[in-house]
Order: sequence, then structure tokens, then C-alpha cells
Amino acid sequence: MSLIHTQELEKSFGERTLFSDIAFDVFEQDHVGLVGINGCGKSTLMRMIEGQEPHDGRGQLSVSKNASVAMLDQSPDWGKGQTLYDAVLEASGKWMEAERALHEIAERIEREGASESLIRKQADLQDRYTHDGGLTYRARTRSTLLGLGFSEEQLSSPISVMSGGQMRKAALAKILMSDADLLLLDEPTNHLDIAALEWLEGYLSAFRGAFVLISHDRYFLDKVCSRIFELENGSMNQYTGNYSQSMEKKMDEREFAMRKYQNTLREIKRIEGIIEQQRRWNQARNYVTIASKEKQIERIKSTLVRPEDAPQAIHFHLKADALTANEVVVCKDLSKRFGGREIFRSLNLMIRRDEKVCLLGANGCGKTTLLKILTNKIEPDSGSYKLGSNVHVGYYEQGTVRPNDPRTVLESLNASFPRYDTKQLRNMLGSFLFRGDDVFKHMSDLSGGEFARIQLLKLMLNGSNVLFLDEPTNHLDIPSCEALEGALSDYGGTMLIVTHDRYLANRIADRIIIMDEDGMREFEGDWDAYKEFLAESTAPKEKETPAVKNDYQLSKERKSAIAKAKTAQRKAEERVHAEEAALKALEEKAFDPQIASDFEAAKAIYEQLDAQRQLVDTCYFEWEQAEAELMALQREEEE
Repeated sequence: MSLIHTQELEKSFGERTLFSDIAFDVFEQDHVGLVGINGCGKSTLMRMIEGQEPHDGRGQLSVSKNASVAMLDQSPDWGKGQTLYDAVLEASGKWMEAERALHEIAERIEREGASESLIRKQADLQDRYTHDGGLTYRARTRSTLLGLGFSEEQLSSPISVMSGGQMRKAALAKILMSDADLLLLDEPTNHLDIAALEWLEGYLSAFRGAFVLISHDRYFLDKVCSRIFELENGSMNQYTGNYSQSMEKKMDEREFAMRKYQNTLREIKRIEGIIEQQRRWNQARNYVTIASKEKQIERIKSTLVRPEDAPQAIHFHLKADALTANEVVVCKDLSKRFGGREIFRSLNLMIRRDEKVCLLGANGCGKTTLLKILTNKIEPDSGSYKLGSNVHVGYYEQGTVRPNDPRTVLESLNASFPRYDTKQLRNMLGSFLFRGDDVFKHMSDLSGGEFARIQLLKLMLNGSNVLFLDEPTNHLDIPSCEALEGALSDYGGTMLIVTHDRYLANRIADRIIIMDEDGMREFEGDWDAYKEFLAESTAPKEKETPAVKNDYQLSKERKSAIAKAKTAQRKAEERVHAEEAALKALEEKAFDPQIASDFEAAKAIYEQLDAQRQLVDTCYFEWEQAEAELMALQREEEE
């Protein structure tokens, strides 16, 4: 059964048309991902389905009368004095109503006696209540809240004291408990850490109803969606499969359409050549051929449609302006508290030159706090940290638009980079999708996505050789995320990235750090390798027959081997530096006049020198071996 049916649907705001002539159906148990660039109309379409936004009277949009629809509310109206648990429990209204009805029947039986009609009514209601899940709705409410990252203590806390992000998670829990036939979810993964993300993936994958969700989390879309609707250039493309499968189909379709278009152009040119040849012959019968060929060209041209170009995305390049010392970040026994809450304690961290480190962990574990300490925005309570020599930090701060910034986009950029003239700044802004009058928008009026693009542009112009990035893909659409990932992949400096974006971590990271209440756990490799490691370490050991490895497995093994080789090479290099320093100290000691005048002491020192020189030579040999192994693996990967 179709829950949503649309035909020739259109939506405009003034002279701007968001989309036109779109048609789609959403069926029972459909798991649909709605994607597209920021501003293409995804949220508007969602509100139209829910009934909050009119559809201009053009086209058809109908929702089944027999279907219950629930939409994720960005700012729900919570009752005063409600606890988190009670506020979310309100979504289970039908079960609560059934309990009240059963209670009333029980009171009537006690008051009036057990008549046959009352007994039958009670039995029927009890059967429906049990069949529909009434016995477990309270437990399911609790498990949903815990799954989304709330603690047991927070369940009984007043919802009025919670943060905006926590209230949004509560709104998500409420819609999941609504028992609706169709869920409309606009960016449901916002404010979720990875544990909560994975819980939600499991919940939605097993969901027996239908949903339409908007998300830029490609991992999430791959896990939970079986269909993808893409709004692009005012039209809607529909694909069967998850996001990755859909985009592969889209590329194939686009390549085919372009080949067809180019082949048709060549055919037109060929026929035009025949016409020109016939004209040169200038005979009566040739004019008949010419007329026929001209009609043929007209027919071909009437069906010729050039494939639309992909929507423009940001494009930029990050360049490190200078080389840093080998040790870029060193933290020793760092601790930080806010009020009575300990954020982290005795934290130790080393980041070396050219490393790309992704820092992951639950919300509130101190990831952003650590970046603020490293950028001198706050002080640690104890411990120490230092940045290496010649470090020029670029900091992408998580946050929203500054409400009190009266400057225009152009003025803000000019204040930060006065060495560029207006024409140069406008060209740069154009590359980040600020065109025409967009450059005169006030900073306080920017959307989250627009503000994020300005931050990325400033980051590009800084020329920093070390990047501290706090959730850089938040507020970005998928094409912008891909552009950022490309720039970070090509970046020649050092990076520490706080993120919940597993796709980003998988493409960029050569080291994963998981931060939790127990400190830090480190893993050499990307996100997929980390998850494979966890799965293997927790899986029961079984005897398995060797399986033929596919290209993906071989690729992952090569990446893992490269990561390990990098670690081995780095450790070998560090040992060389350490033993050379020890050798230098011995040499200085040998030239000490007191030692030189003492035969026995001098003899002992020179014996130590010989042994140390041999050790240094051995270290150099091990370093060269590690370097050669790494280069061989990298060449194999390139081939």
C-alpha cells in the first residue's frame, strides 16, 4: 500500500522554484533516504508531506488516511516540570489510554459485579493491549533513551534543564516511541555520538514501518536505507539500494547519458557532412537527399537533451606553509574539571609530524575541551602540554553563527586577510558558493552550512601546517563533505580531528583514538580497520577454511599493512634520534678534562662509545629497512 503519493509536485518561494514535476511513492516498510545539497528543498518537502507547508496547489500530494505520520520536531513543546522519561512516555498515548480503560473496567466490575458484557469487553481490550505491545512500552521507552545516550540519572531529571542537543535527542526518542506507520526524520543523527548512532542504525534497520529521513551521514544512509531519493537541479532521482549503491548507479547513468549525448552530436555532424557533400554535387536528385537528411537532423535534435551538470560544490586546497618539528603535540597527565564534574584525568597524547589522527568518543568525554586547551582557549587544571617548534595552528571551531556579528561576509573575510583585494576575496568566496549579493549577507544571518563554508575558507587562507578540526562536517551537505575530505586527503601537514563522522574517519585517519572515561585507546589504521579489529577480538574463535579474498579485503589489508609500516618506520626514526643523542652525550663526556686525565675512566668511556656507535649503526639499518618496506607497500598500493 502506498503511504505517500505525489505527482507533478512543485514548490516555489517567490521567483525561486525549489523543485517541479516531481513524482514518487513511499510504500509500507519503505526505508527512504532523502539527499541533496543544502537549500535544494529537502526539509521543505518533508514539511509538505507532514502538512506544515502548502504545495502551491500545483501537482498532487496525498498521504494515506489509514496511515499515522510522525515527524521529528526540531523544537518540541515540553510540559513544565516533566522528567525526561515522562516527557517521552507521552508518545505512548494509545497504551496509556488502554491502561486507563482497563482500570475503569476493573473498577466497574468491582462496583457493579462481573457481568458477561464487561468481562468480554475487558478480555478484548486486554488482548489488544497485549498484542500491540502494551506490556513492554515502558521498558522500551527506557531502553530507547538509554540507547540514544542518556544515563539512568538523566531519565528522572527535569527536561527543562537539559541542553538543546539533549532535548533534540529526547524528541527523537519520542518519535521512535510513537508507533507511527510513517516516520519523517530530518537529520536524526545530529547530536548523537557513535555509540548512539550505531544503536539508532540497529533500531531503524529493524523498523517494521516506513520512514523518510534526511541525512548527510553516508555511513548511516548505507546502513538503514533501501531506497534513495535525490533532489538535484529541481528534479528528483530515485534509486533502489543504499546510498553508496545509489551513487554508483547515478554515476553509471550519468556516464551513459553523456556518451549517448556525445554519440548523437557526432551523428548530427556526420549527417551534416553528407548534406554538405550533396550540395557540392549540385544535382537535382541531391536536393531530395538534402531535404530528407535535414528532416532527419530536426527529428534527432528534437529529442536531444544535454545531461545536466552536477550542482556546484565548494572546491579548495589546503596547503601547509612550513615544516614542523617531529613532535607536534605532547600532552602529559592533563586533567580538567568543570564544577564538580571531571572531564578527563591524567591524559597523555603524542602526535607526530604528518599524522592524521581522528579523535572519537561519547558526547561529553572531553574531545572539544582538549582542542580548546591545545589552542589556549582554556587552561588545564593539572598536567602539561606543548606544541612543537614552527607549529602554525589552524583551528576549525565547532559552533554556530555568531548572533552579534554585524559585518558582512566580505567585510569579515577582509578583516581577517587584508592582504587580498576585493576582487580576489570575491573570487575566493565564489569558490565557496558565495556569489553575487551573497557576499553582502551579514555574518549573523548565515545558516549553519554557510557559516561552516566561511570557516573552511579562512582555514584555507591561513596556510597552517597543523589543523585542529572540531566536527568539520557538521552542517555540510554531502558534496561539501566530499570536497573537504579531498582537501584533507591531499593536505601535507598534521591533523587532529574530533568527529563522529565515520566516513571522514575512514577516508582520512591513519590513527584512531577512542576517548572515554578510562582515558584513551589508540589504533593504527582507519575506521573500517578499527571495526574489523573489534569484531575479530570479540568474535568466538572458530576453525575456518581459507577463503579467497576479494579486492576490498586485499585493499583493507594493504592499508592496514601500510599503517603498521608507518608506525614501524616512525619508531625506528625515533630510536635513531634517541641513540644519536646518547652518543653525543658520551662524546661530550669523553672530552671532559677530568675524564681524559683518568686512564681507567677514559678507557671505560671509549668502550661505551664503541658500543654506542655500533648501536647507532644498527638503528640506522633498522630505519632503512622500515623505510624500504613502507615505500614498497606504498608503490604496491599505487599500482
